[in-house]
This record gives sequence, structure tokens and C-alpha cells, in this order.
Amino acid sequence: MPSSTLAEFLLPEGFAAPRVAAVLREGSAVVELGRFAVRAAGAGRTRRATPYAVRGTARGGDPVLLVPGFLAGDGTLALMARVLRSEGLRTYRSHIHANVGCTQDAAAQLESRLESIAIRRGSRVQIVGHSLGGMLARGIAARRPDLVSNIVTLGSPMLAPGAHHRSLSASVDVLVRLSQAGVPGLMAADCVRGLCARQSFTETREALRPDVGFTAVYSRRDGIVDWRACIDPVAEAVEVTASHLGMAWDPRVVDVVRDRLLRTSSSSAVEVDRGESA
Repeated sequence: MPSSTLAEFLLPEGFAAPRVAAVLREGSAVVELGRFAVRAAGAGRTRRATPYAVRGTARGGDPVLLVPGFLAGDGTLALMARVLRSEGLRTYRSHIHANVGCTQDAAAQLESRLESIAIRRGSRVQIVGHSLGGMLARGIAARRPDLVSNIVTLGSPMLAPGAHHRSLSASVDVLVRLSQAGVPGLMAADCVRGLCARQSFTETREALRPDVGFTAVYSRRDGIVDWRACIDPVAEAVEVTASHLGMAWDPRVVDVVRDRLLRTSSSSAVEVDRGESA
């Protein structure tokens, strides 16, 4: 059942929270992490066998900002960022240590971060957002197309943010209660049932400029959110076989993300850079 804390408009008719037992499917995240480790080991052996003089990666394309999901921080997307850098993309952290605060505040922080990256690189920015991070990306892309060239969302229930597992609802309840008790920096009641919630939800449904790419990645094995809520009608939907958590590191999902970023990137500047992005 959805949390009573959440506003009804966050769970439109036609969507539903995953069944209680659905969360058991998230256990495959461990297998997906192992799959990543096996591939990374193979890539490492190949790299070591390659002469150092030719290891430099040609950096090109629009920079990429990675945004973590609810309760998560930048570290959850670190493995994906490593692969994207090896493919020549410049990646940037969101500077979100734990995505547990007001969504409007998080959006403002990300917008400022985007402005900084765009000025530094002289181009628009691509965003990869996992779960809640994807919903934030969708809203920012609609509001600031001058900063965003492309977004890729991973298991982001934009059509029905309230269609999530009861364990997530319980976490929201705890954050709201702690906020009411005076703990700063946490999601408040207004963020899940008031004007703030309404504004955040509305922004995720606003039109995107035609030159902003949009790929929505979803999985029917998602044990945390209703996969149907992740398929935005204006996005190019791509189905994968992964858990909700595992989308952050399953190499098959990372391949999809990489291909979408490289395919839609609009920047023409290319240079050699052996260092890592900020």
C-alpha cells in the first residue's frame, strides 16, 4: 500500500505499488554487481596489455552529470561513471551525498551544478538519473533546455512517483517525522503532499524542447517501483533485465546508457585527456 503521507496525485489511477514480495527480486543486484566485476576484470587485463603510450582516451561529446536515486549518494553511480570515462565521456558528480532532502532544493542545487559544468566545458550537459535522480533530471531538462542536451533515466517512476514499494513509503514517513522533529535537510511534509510535491510532479510532466534527447530505461523485474510508471510517452523507452538497484551497475544497463550518451551527444570538440573528471 502507498504511504498515507503521500499526496493522492502522486499515484494516479492505473498505477500501483509493487507487491510486498516483489522486493525479493532486488536480491539479483548482487549478481549484477558480480557481472560488473567480471567485465571490469577483463577490461583491466586488456588495459594492462596495452602500451601506456596509446592508452589515452579521446575525450569528446557533451559532459555527463550523474544523479543518484532516493536515499543514495554519488557513490552508487561511481562504477557507471568509471565505464563512461573509459569510453571518452567526461563525467561529473552531482555533489549529492544522500538524496533525502526537499526535491525543489535538490533541483536548485543540480541546476547550479549544471551551470558550472556548462560554463567550464562550453557546452550543454547530458544527465543520467537513477530513480528519483531521473525525475529531477526530467524536470530540469524541461525548465533549462539551454543547459541540458540529453537525459537518460533509470527506473524513474515519473508518471506516478507514489507507485513504489511500501519499504520506500516507510522511509519517506521516517524522513518527514524527523523533519517535523526539527532535523534539518530532510524531506518535509510539503515535499510529499503539499505545494512542493505538486510543483515537482508538474515539472516532470512539462514538455521538452525537441532538441533535448530523452531515453527512459525500465525493467519489468523492478521490485521497487511500478515499471509502467517509468515509461514517459515522450521518451524513447528501452527495456532491460535488471533489478531497480542493479540498474546503477549492471553492465548491460551501463552499455545502454553509454550508447545513448555517445549517440545523442552534440559536441564536436575532441581532445586527449588521461585524467579523470571532477
